[in-house]
This record gives sequence, structure tokens and C-alpha cells, in this order.
Amino acid sequence: MEQVVRVKETFADGTALVVHVRQSACSGDCHKCSGCGAAQETIILRASNPIGAVRGQLVILESDTGSVLKAAAILYMLPILLFFVGYFVGDALWQRGALAGCAAFAVSILVSLVYDRKAAGKEKTGYTIREFAGQPF
Repeated sequence: MEQVVRVKETFADGTALVVHVRQSACSGDCHKCSGCGAAQETIILRASNPIGAVRGQLVILESDTGSVLKAAAILYMLPILLFFVGYFVGDALWQRGALAGCAAFAVSILVSLVYDRKAAGKEKTGYTIREFAGQPF
């Protein structure tokens, strides 16, 4: 995944702090739609800086997608898959497919929660500045 960010600070070890301002989907025109009060969220990340970007430059930041895809598979695919496996196995063995499917779904939610807690302690996503996107201010 790529995003345009601004370099906030650079370090001698070849990394940089970058700032990304995340805006809501409604573009912040709250007065046009009776106001939702959507706030902007500022995210500061440390990224590898192989191109030597300096403070104030707009750059394109690339993030690893492997950990994001793994999390998405566990959080979205596993519950659906286990529900259907539980349903068909439960129906074939005990004629209680819906009950077994719901039980398997509950187990998958527990697995997702355990994975989330385990992954929260580790920063697996790596960020790299790939190229320049604009002029410094």
C-alpha cells in the first residue's frame, strides 16, 4: 500500500519520521451536511529512508502488505470457513448443523482475539520511503 506523506524529521541511521493526516470519507464539509464533527487524525510513523529525503518533502511511503493480508484472512475468512465446516460436520454427525456452526464460529472469534492480542505487541508492518512526490514547503 502506498500513501503520500510529509517528512517530519530525519535521522543518521537512515530512517525518518513521516506524518500522514488521515481525513474522514466525507471530506470534512460538515456545514454542508449538518455537521458530523469528523476530526482529522495525524499519524506519525518511522520509516526507512533509502532515497535521502529531507525535512518537509512530500514522499511516497510504501508499507508491507503481508501482515495486513494475514490479519484480514484471520479476521474475515476464518470465522466464515469455520462456521461452514462446523455446520456440515455437525449436521453429518449429530444432525445439529446450526448449533455446531455457531460453536465453530465462536471458536474462530476467540482465535481472532488471541491473534489480535499477540499481534498488537509486535510492530510487523515495515515502512519504506520509495520516491519523491512533491516539493518541500
